[in-house]
Parts: sequence; structure tokens; C-alpha cells
Amino acid sequence: MTIRAVLWDVDDTIFDYARADRVGMSAHLTAEGLVDGYASVDQALGRWRELTAIHWRIFEAGGVDFQEQRRERVRAFLERPGLTAAEADGWFERYVAHYEAAWELFPDAVPVLDLLADDYRHGILSNSSLLNQDHKLRALGVRERFEAVVCAAELGVAKPAAEAFHAACTALDLHPSEVVYVGDQPDIDARGAAEAGLQGIWLDRADTGGRPELKRITSLHELPGLLRGHTRFGAQSTFR
Repeated sequence: MTIRAVLWDVDDTIFDYARADRVGMSAHLTAEGLVDGYASVDQALGRWRELTAIHWRIFEAGGVDFQEQRRERVRAFLERPGLTAAEADGWFERYVAHYEAAWELFPDAVPVLDLLADDYRHGILSNSSLLNQDHKLRALGVRERFEAVVCAAELGVAKPAAEAFHAACTALDLHPSEVVYVGDQPDIDARGAAEAGLQGIWLDRADTGGRPELKRITSLHELPGLLRGHTRFGAQSTFR
């Protein structure tokens, strides 16, 4: 079946989340006087990411709401379980200010969106919240390029669950077989999409390889030729 739309992940796919997170956390730790609490910024960031993963899983399981998982991350990171909601929210908001100051799209994002604009519809499926991702896409100047922005916090289900991918396809009024999903996580994104009936594409920017069962690209610049290998354009597929 002809591919009619591209669904995109956001963080570390079109948006350089890892860089922004590192730069933002470094600035935040300095501003908060917390630098001496860790051997390095990388160690602090590693702990922050570990806690993010732990508390996101709790949120996904329905244990807490979106705002509370943020507060619990802050309490665990600071090792201050008695921190009030207002104090935790304030700390997180100060971190977000530093993080947002470092926001950038990957250099290949806009050129590829431009190349695909006339031939494919576009949407977002993210394991975040609509509030976060809508704000981010607007701040980065690309929100209008996407017909739909579908997020796990509002859906109540997250990737790699098939229900998440199907909800995004429904938002575009397309069958899953008519949709490609592009994301940086091999299992959550590419495998999850494929198992849900979409074409799943792993964006492996680091060119780590090692997953021959997945369709893989190492740059978004490979995507237009790859997609057009599935349509009337007849270009040779560059799936790896």
C-alpha cells in the first residue's frame, strides 16, 4: 500500500534532546550550587536520566500523574523526599528555563521536512505530554508542519503499545499500512511501529547498527529516497 504519511518522534529524532538536556543541566546545577554534589556534569545527568526512566515507567503504569512524576524525580535527584510540591515544581521550572535556552533542531530536520512537505502528510507521536511537545514544536518553529500531535500523557498509553501508534494513525484518518514511523529508539519506535502494522524506521544517528531485523537509517537525509522507493517515484530503497 502507498505510504501517505510520516509520523515522527520528537526527542532525539528531530529535536536534539540529549544536547539540550546536557547543556541545560550543566547550567542549572551551576545556578543551584549543586555542582560539587557530583563528580561531573555527566554523572549528574546520568543520574537524572536514570530517575527519568524510573519515574516515567511508574507514570506509564498509572501510579502517578504527569506532574507528580516530575516532582518525584526532583525529590529523588536532590535526595529530599520531604520537598513540597511547590518547591519541587519551582526547582523543575528553573531547570526547564536552562533546558529551553539550549533547544535546537537537528540540522537535517527542516531540510528533510521541506523535501517531504508536498508528497506526505505529517504527524507526531511522542511519549510525552501535549503541553510539552506542542510548546516545544512552536518554540522551534515547526508546529504548523504537523497535522496532529498525539502524546502518551493524554492517550493513557505509550509506545511501544500498538494502541499508541493506532491512535496517531486514527488522528490522520489513515490505515497503519499507509504510515511510516521514524524514531531514535530501535524497540520503542521502530519495532513497536512495525508490530502495530506501520513501517517502522530506526533513526540510528550514532550508526551503532546491530539490529538487522529493523529498517534503519543513520541520517534524515536518507529518508526522502527511502520513502520514494515505496511510492510512484520508484527510487531505490535505502533501508538498511
